Amino acid sequence: MPAMPPFRLLPVWAVLCLLLAVRAVAAASGQSAGLAGWQAVLVAGDNAQPVFDNAVASVRNWLTAGGVSAQNIRVLSAMPQGATSHGGVLGGVEPASAERVLAEVAALRPGPGEGCLVFVTSHGQRGEGIWLAYGSEFLRPAELARALSAGCARVPTVVVVSGCYTGGFTAMQAPNRVVITASRADRPSFGCAVERTYAVFDECLLASLSQTGPQAGTWRAVFDATRSCVGARERELQATPSEPQAAFGKQVRNLPVR
Repeated sequence: MPAMPPFRLLPVWAVLCLLLAVRAVAAASGQSAGLAGWQAVLVAGDNAQPVFDNAVASVRNWLTAGGVSAQNIRVLSAMPQGATSHGGVLGGVEPASAERVLAEVAALRPGPGEGCLVFVTSHGQRGEGIWLAYGSEFLRPAELARALSAGCARVPTVVVVSGCYTGGFTAMQAPNRVVITASRADRPSFGCAVERTYAVFDECLLASLSQTGPQAGTWRAVFDATRSCVGARERELQATPSEPQAAFGKQVRNLPVR
């Protein structure tokens, strides 16, 4: 039997090149290193009810609990000087004008293995977009899509737009992008009452994110659980189904939540 050739260690430079190649492939395939390296823009678009700032505060708390640095979370509100939530005053809040929201999204610069999260909650109007009361204007899908392309490029990106008639935002589809909306483009969402802590969609979304185990393993699972929760609440209230919508790019069909 011929002798086995001696085992040789790869040069250090070759090992480094291999590790970088693996990391690049993971980033391109929509995999991420978990929430800790992500960057986020969170927007409460209206101050007519406290439900929007409450939802933004809870999403921010969920992110920080998952290891996201507070420096990587931008918060914008219709009442930036005195934004409050059921958890107290929101600090470090910017005005939620369309210009500022788009600038913050375009300025996101996640690295390989990291990702983007954009969460916007407010009232919506059919054919217009989602309302930003600070500047009395609408945030529209096409302009948000351009800002996402500038700031998030090809890294895994999750966009949640919560409001009436927000299904039109699923037109922002991209291979690296998950887009989740609270309703069909021709249907209202509901639950924006002063006495409520959250709008119904946001309440269901937050409950789905807080779940542990396989049910909350991916963003698709979170959407499915949220949609089921919303449907159950609508049946209880005998409300017209809002039919939350989602689009999952081919690179992020099974994107993990954490």
